[in-house]
Amino acid sequence: MIKILIRTLVGLCVLAAIAFWALFLSPRPALTTDPATLAGDGSTLDYCALPALDGLGKLATDIAKGNTPGCAYSHFPLPILEACTEPLSEGADDIRGLWKSVSGRHLGHVERIEQCGQRVVITTGGIIHDYGPNSTLGKNTNDTEGMNFAIRVGGKNFCPRTSASMIWEDGILNFRPFGFGPVVVRRYMDNDQLIWEYADGSVTRMNRICTLPDDKKNPKFN
Repeated sequence: MIKILIRTLVGLCVLAAIAFWALFLSPRPALTTDPATLAGDGSTLDYCALPALDGLGKLATDIAKGNTPGCAYSHFPLPILEACTEPLSEGADDIRGLWKSVSGRHLGHVERIEQCGQRVVITTGGIIHDYGPNSTLGKNTNDTEGMNFAIRVGGKNFCPRTSASMIWEDGILNFRPFGFGPVVVRRYMDNDQLIWEYADGSVTRMNRICTLPDDKKNPKFN
């Protein structure tokens, strides 16, 4: 009995070590975000003036995947899909724009949502999550979870790797870890508000805004 317990504990420790390595120490994803996009200033744009998705410009597959530089971007970047005009995929609701939470656990949260074809890009709090067909990487997001979840070792920050799908299902944008796990985040419209639900049951309501608040130009971390 003692031997079984010891083997079980050793096995759990090994699994925990593997999970820790995969999350924090495994090689970071290649940075494929256009350098000009990261260098540009996305805080100067009017996000109520949405581009027409008329198919006259680039397709989603013509544009490199956006992902988080290191553990976070230093300032709010330009839109990843700025040049894309591919019409939204069948079943997708149009939730493009800049949103600020007005109620719920994440009060004051601001995020930018871009869409083009099957692509969905969410930029907020130093991180960039980009799902869909592109010119450089796979469909799933391939980046990090940002500085709020980072650990610091030897003067260096290590932030957890993330990968997820963002797929429209019955009018709801569902986030699934690695593309096949359970739904952990849901986004959908309720009249003029964007609803953001977590798997823990928390619900955040967001209103559309046109310009980025000054305190969101540079990410702040807990």
